[in-house]
Amino acid sequence: MRRTGDLKLIQELNRSIVLDTIRHYGPISRSEIAKRHKLSPTTVTSAVSELIRDSLVSEVGTGTSNGGRKPILLQFSPDSRFLIGISISGSKITIAEMNLEAKVRKKEVFTIKRYQGDQVIAYLLQIMEQFVLPYESLDNCVGISIVTQGIVDSDNGVIRYNPKLKLKDIPVKEIVESRFHSKTWLDNDTNAYLLAEKSIGDFSHYQNMIYVTIGDGLGSSILVNGSIYRGFAGGAGEFGHTTIDRTGVRCDCGNIGCLENYVSWPAIYAKLLSALAKGKQSCIFELAGHDVNHISSAVFRQALSQNDPLAESILEETASYLASGLVNLVHLFNPEAIILGGEIAFENELLVSKVTEYVHEYAHGIFTEGLAIRLNSLGEDVEVVGAAAVVLQDTFQFSL
Repeated sequence: MRRTGDLKLIQELNRSIVLDTIRHYGPISRSEIAKRHKLSPTTVTSAVSELIRDSLVSEVGTGTSNGGRKPILLQFSPDSRFLIGISISGSKITIAEMNLEAKVRKKEVFTIKRYQGDQVIAYLLQIMEQFVLPYESLDNCVGISIVTQGIVDSDNGVIRYNPKLKLKDIPVKEIVESRFHSKTWLDNDTNAYLLAEKSIGDFSHYQNMIYVTIGDGLGSSILVNGSIYRGFAGGAGEFGHTTIDRTGVRCDCGNIGCLENYVSWPAIYAKLLSALAKGKQSCIFELAGHDVNHISSAVFRQALSQNDPLAESILEETASYLASGLVNLVHLFNPEAIILGGEIAFENELLVSKVTEYVHEYAHGIFTEGLAIRLNSLGEDVEVVGAAAVVLQDTFQFSL
């Protein structure tokens, strides 16, 4: 006799299969779902009844008859529920409400200022309280997903180590669930971005990819044979903390000569300030309103679009360092595609062009045959869409 636990697992799996099929191929009839997956009509009808009860699926008219009654068509209802996605970087916290297809309906950005350690968590909770205040309840919220830099134990929802924000062994999942009584997920930000590109973005057909995010820091995520490689302690992909210069500057992590100190916005910003202080000519100062405190990554990209010589020379150097690091990843993992994301890469075709040129120059030819190096396809919303992808993949088993 089949055990109750086994039966429940099978029912949950069938429900996920049915939902994923409706999401991908709807409007679709119950009989067509049954045929596609060789499921019994009773199994499909039961799963669909549950999905309609939970407002995840709705009936949307009738299809063409093959001799009998016209079949009732089913469609996914992404706006029936919502989720909350949060991204914590070294300089800001982004929080958004999204529907069940990761469409952003409301988004707010908060500067972290100089907060570190417990201050960051207290500030996060304050922001979340402020964000959910207009809601009568969170009953229709399927969950809260938080992504952040550093080493993350995603199974237990713990930030193991985030050197920039001085966070160590913080049980974020437990803290947030206790406060908001809503299921919570926690994951590394770049892993989430890669998951989003694979499940929601333009890279669904790739099975071996590397996502590199260039912003406050430098991180990567690695997809191997269709699965994200997390490593033994969840720390795989700490690309920015690979060493390239044993006589270089000390990093936030305590090591010396980390790649992140050569390829990140703080590194670029420091080079810009140094050059401007030495009297180098550039439109950057004017674009920033003659205030160095207003020089941002967006200003830097704007200067690049105007062919500013200083911006271009710094990008050239940054791309060379980045490509040197990427060649190591290419030789180790032989990916089909490399995705460049983060505030430095956003709409930065020149960066892609330079990195592609250098990778092809430095890497063994066989590794670059067919290798695609592209910008992320989800734009500036990738931070919170990545958080949404974590919830959707886990809750609804949205396929990779």
